[in-house]
Amino acid sequence: MNGMTLELALKNELMTTVRLATGGVCSLAGLGLDDSEDCKVCVTESLLLLKHRGYLSAEIRYGYEDGFEISIEGKSVGGEKSSPAEDEISVALLNALAQNVTMEKRNGELCKVAFRFGTKA
Repeated sequence: MNGMTLELALKNELMTTVRLATGGVCSLAGLGLDDSEDCKVCVTESLLLLKHRGYLSAEIRYGYEDGFEISIEGKSVGGEKSSPAEDEISVALLNALAQNVTMEKRNGELCKVAFRFGTKA
């Protein structure tokens, strides 16, 4: 499978960089403009979900072959947790914009978000 992995600290100032990198990978995967924009939103919202669970860093795996798959996994815990009520909008956006959204839990807490976009053009 073709792809790329990016590991980063979950800091607000890095979100623009992640969005730019995601846009580049979307282009390589053959996604159109609308799907690329939706994918960037989904990656950002997934990172925010993990940050709200107290993760300090995350690993993003982009894979493209028969379709474009992204998985985002929290790596180091120790940050401040926030209210799960804030996450409802993020979850709704993910389910509305992406395909095959899955959310894995470890010890009752969200630790990984994965989703898919269309097929390679």
